[in-house]
Amino acid sequence: MASFTVNPDETVYDYIICGGGTSGLVVAARLAEDSNNSVLVLEAGQHNTLLENTQMVGGWSHNFDTEADWNITTEPSPGANGRQVKVSRGKFLGGSSGVNGTLCVRGTKQDYDDWNQPGWSGEEVFSYMKKAENFHNKKWFKADESAHGYDGMLHIEPHDLAPISNMILESMESKGLAFQPDMFTTGDNPHGCGHVLRTHYKGTRTTSADYFINQGSNLAIMTETTVDKVIFEDEGENMRAAAVKVVAKDGSSQELKARKEIIISGGAYCSPTILMRSGIGPISELESHGIECKVDVPGVGKNLIDHLIVFIFYATTKPNITNDHLLYKPGAIGEAYRQWKEEKRGPLSTFPFGAFAYARLDERLKSEPLWQNAPREEGRDPMGLTPSQPNIEFFSTECYGGPKQYATFPNGEDTHAFSLIAELFSPKSRGSVTLKSADPEDNPVVDHNYLAEELDMLVLTEACKFANEIITQGKGTADIVEGSWPRDLGHHKYTEREHWTQFVKDNATTCYHPAGTCKMGNSDDPMAVLDHELRVRGVQGLRVADTSVMPLLNQGHTQMPAYAIGEKAADLIKGTFLTLKTKDTTGI
Repeated sequence: MASFTVNPDETVYDYIICGGGTSGLVVAARLAEDSNNSVLVLEAGQHNTLLENTQMVGGWSHNFDTEADWNITTEPSPGANGRQVKVSRGKFLGGSSGVNGTLCVRGTKQDYDDWNQPGWSGEEVFSYMKKAENFHNKKWFKADESAHGYDGMLHIEPHDLAPISNMILESMESKGLAFQPDMFTTGDNPHGCGHVLRTHYKGTRTTSADYFINQGSNLAIMTETTVDKVIFEDEGENMRAAAVKVVAKDGSSQELKARKEIIISGGAYCSPTILMRSGIGPISELESHGIECKVDVPGVGKNLIDHLIVFIFYATTKPNITNDHLLYKPGAIGEAYRQWKEEKRGPLSTFPFGAFAYARLDERLKSEPLWQNAPREEGRDPMGLTPSQPNIEFFSTECYGGPKQYATFPNGEDTHAFSLIAELFSPKSRGSVTLKSADPEDNPVVDHNYLAEELDMLVLTEACKFANEIITQGKGTADIVEGSWPRDLGHHKYTEREHWTQFVKDNATTCYHPAGTCKMGNSDDPMAVLDHELRVRGVQGLRVADTSVMPLLNQGHTQMPAYAIGEKAADLIKGTFLTLKTKDTTGI
């Protein structure tokens, strides 16, 4: 991608984007399409071109636990046996679009209709996801061509499945999940299986940094620069975001001014902390850190939502159906790296997720007292979902690997492993993001409060039971499973809910989908941080654009909504200043 650096003498820009992650770079690039706009992006991490593992798809995990990771660990969650979970986020230009699973799972249109916000209906959000796409099909994949975009900046393509994934699809079908190839693009099937498209093309990961290709000199980038806070001018109803205080890697600080707007795009963990350090947030929280409260907005940092997943690994002795032999045999990883480096192919050119499915659990849970007796709205289940929305997602791995506790690797010669992952949608549990201190170098305190609600545990354990049935009883895989991996786990024998409950408490982890901590909402919602145009309540010239704005998580993954939020935010900002310009407002 093209690289532009900031002019050290320039301290005033039309727009300042605080955070160079998935949504932020989309906003910046779209605003910079007008050559009359000067746009500055502030990114705490390095430039992505310095990090090979943001381009090599299979190198994603090598960014974790390094300077390229925010290195945030949650507070203990009592519902998960008091465990703390590492919630890694990309800390470089492109942010988590450079370390995610590359998955394009939009969710359903009802997910966005449920936000109940003007301009954010399912039809509208899907249209923005489509706008972001540049879809490249393959001969074998039956795409719903009308659902895709073909001239966006985000290159996507189908994933060529390993044999184990085709076997799992066969098992899913045999257990009642009908096959629909492109269902995760159309979002019209809550109970079926199919393929998921990926954000890579010709062996290379595509990220939001690709939006900067062909950008001109009106777009500037400051990397290794941490946003401390927003600085305001005037008071009361006329208070306006005027500048940003930043801290460089050497500890020096400076103020950068914005003529038009400041857009915070630090993600669900960092956007609320920037607001709080700026004096916008719950007054008691701010005062406890010696921060003057400019606007008392109690919802800042609240409503933290995430999707939980559980890896369920299985062993097989059948050779060459997983990709273990391409990674774990002696010398295999060196050859895999050579293949990617020289030919942009091989197991490191793609992410090792395989088959996918959505499932409704109404029938499976209908006899459970907790499910029967839980309150529900008319036409919705106890999780708040309509029949058009899935309760869970299943997706498989084509080799062994996952969170750090999965460290017993097969040898890739006579032992092989794969997993089916169960993902909980529409969790009832909510967490929070708070400040550790007023120091911008301190990471936030993240409390996800995982599995605090009984219904979350009920649905996730049922999902694990169903997943296990798919693998151990399904037509494509029943005959090739040799038990659990690691072999002492024994989960393939679990039948009772209490067994799966303990397994979930011990193994549930994040799907890296944090959202909701700066949610948009209606004027009568005291916990809403933003209005439907992403404007921060109580102040002018300040917006937030990232997954923190989502009032509810979609029943999918958050990559595509993050791109849609960036695209939509840019249009909202352009519309504001087009209107002002038409009215001949001075100073714009």
